[in-house]
Parts: sequence; structure tokens; C-alpha cells
Amino acid sequence: MQTKPFRIGTRGSPLALAQAHETRSRLMAAHGLPEDMFEIVVLSTTGDRITDRSLALIGGKGLFTEEIEAQLSSGALDLAVHSSKDMPTKLPEGLHLSAFLPREDIRDAFIGRAAKRLLDLPQGATVGSASLRRQALIRRLRPDLNVIVFRGQVDTRLGKLAEGKADATLLAYAGLKRLGKLDVPTEILDPITFPPAPAQGAICVESRIGDDRVNGLLSAIDDPPTHSAVACERGFLATLDGSCRTPIAGYATVEGDHLRFRGTILTP
Repeated sequence: MQTKPFRIGTRGSPLALAQAHETRSRLMAAHGLPEDMFEIVVLSTTGDRITDRSLALIGGKGLFTEEIEAQLSSGALDLAVHSSKDMPTKLPEGLHLSAFLPREDIRDAFIGRAAKRLLDLPQGATVGSASLRRQALIRRLRPDLNVIVFRGQVDTRLGKLAEGKADATLLAYAGLKRLGKLDVPTEILDPITFPPAPAQGAICVESRIGDDRVNGLLSAIDDPPTHSAVACERGFLATLDGSCRTPIAGYATVEGDHLRFRGTILTP
């Protein structure tokens, strides 16, 4: 019988904490366990500490996960909660993605200061984004725009926008919804013309392979359609050796017994 609380590793941003709390709530509901059976452990990652350069220049997606995964591998954590789109396609030996929560909205949100739609921005306007995918899609739709690097937590990026450092920015709509910022977007972008990052909008839980106690706990909150869709999208990324250095978009949908996938490879 489990007597010590399960230790849940997470980054310390408001969005990461919201995702960790959602995971804890689902585990409590699924197993009838009290809150004190779960301890949320906040860890700082290199990606959190370096915010003045794009991920493509400083090492890619693993910068948001390495410190957490080291603690998970060592046994200091029982599980770790991540944004699925932050996860490298190759995980450390002995770890796996054991559960995916029901997926939120996959779309990107446009937030404009004066112009309320991407296509309404004046010629030469500045858009802030650190994502190579978003940068490439912006340039494809609006080659006249100036794209600059915007990194940091959601509130940091919105603060930069409010300070006038750009005319607009883009964020994952799922993250804004999880933070209760439904009034922030001025346009929700069509995933056909502005496809999302693979695994966008999905929370995943990482655990140790062979840890039957924890993996059994997590199986109760795994959402099979999300698991299948994200596995397909991550497979697409892995096949193309995709990372933060590669502008790749793609999303899968489960329709009955069929899995439909739409992928896009972009020029930086």
C-alpha cells in the first residue's frame, strides 16, 4: 500500500503548474485518493532560465525537460507532467510517455494590439514569435511582415506586446484557455492555413518503464484518442528528425476507426 505521496515533477511557469494540477485532479478523481497523496515538485530548467535566444540556437526542446527527466530517472520523482509539444522525440533510456490527458484546442491564437487579424496587419508590421514554425507560416502568408524573437512565459510575452515591442504575437490557444485568458486572443487561426505544432494542446505524463505501480495509476487517466493522435504526430517528427530547429507542422484526428494526419514541412 502506498503511504508516501506520489511526487509529480513540473516546471514552475503558471501554465506548467496548471497542467500539473489538472493531472493531479484527474488522478485523485480516478482513484479516489486525497490531495495529500500527491506532491507537486517544481524544478527550474535551462529553457526557463535562458529567455533571450530562440530554442533553435541554444539546444532545442530538451532544454525544458532534461533536469526534470534526470530527477525522474533517479527515482526522486514518480512522474513528470509536460506540454507534449515540448518533448523531444527521443526520450532518455528507461523513460516513456505513459499517459496523455484529453486534448485541448490545437489551434494557434493571434493577439494583435491594433490589428485584430493576422491578415489585417499593416505592411512592415512586427510580429513576435520564437517558434520557427510560426515564423515560417507568417512569412508564407505575409512575406511583408517583420518577425522578431519573442520568448518567455505567456505573461512575459503578453507584457512585451503591451510595451509595444511588437504589433502582434502568437500563442497556443490551449495554453491561454488553461490559464483562463479567453479574452486575450483577437483571432483564432484556422489549422488548415496555419497548422499547429505536432502534439500541440496535449498534456503528457512521463514515467519510468517497468514502474508498474505508477504506470498502473496513470493508465486510468490516459485518453486513447489523444494518445493515438500524438503518437502519430511524434512519429512524423521523428521520421523527419524534427526539433525546434525544424519548421514542421502537423496534426492527427481520430475519426471512428480511422486516424487522419495532415503534415506540413516549411522553409525557414
